[in-house]
Amino acid sequence: MAEQEKLLVPIDEYLKAGIHIGTKFKTRYMDSFIYKARADGLFVLNLQKIDERIDIAASMLARYAPEDIIVSSRRENSWKAVKAFGDATGIRIFPGRYPPGILTNPALEKFIEIKLMMVTDTWPDRNAVKDALMVGIPVIALCDTNNQTNNIDLVIPCNNKGKKALGLLFWILAKEYLKRRGLPEKDLKLEDFVED
Repeated sequence: MAEQEKLLVPIDEYLKAGIHIGTKFKTRYMDSFIYKARADGLFVLNLQKIDERIDIAASMLARYAPEDIIVSSRRENSWKAVKAFGDATGIRIFPGRYPPGILTNPALEKFIEIKLMMVTDTWPDRNAVKDALMVGIPVIALCDTNNQTNNIDLVIPCNNKGKKALGLLFWILAKEYLKRRGLPEKDLKLEDFVED
């Protein structure tokens, strides 16, 4: 019971959202985050490790002002959660296509300098990760059991494909970011982050 008290949200919230349900494939990169394989072949992620990594990510994000962070997400299932996260925190988001050269080409009108990047999936968001690597900024990535994690500074193991899982994760991060930055905590509703 003591373990459950330390979690950012009650364990039932994590379970209901399916944040721990992985894919039928696993990479060696994600082995240390996998709790078990189910009879149906799906790998299950360790909830304690998911919670620990969300906590670390919240602390990492809170070190930076909103204008110093971007979140990139090609994965359509995450767009509602990512937009709600951006609205709540003021952090710049790129749901959909990541604009090429935005971090690497100072000649671009939309060129920006940032200090931290977060992506929802290392494969669809590989161009954003590549740009972050080129300019030498840390990357936080949501990684499912089938993701590779090279060039990632902080892996958050999770179901990065499910709308409920992504909604819960970004809701927690938004609440923790505001709290840890000492910003006024808005009344953030989980349903604003989750697709119906």
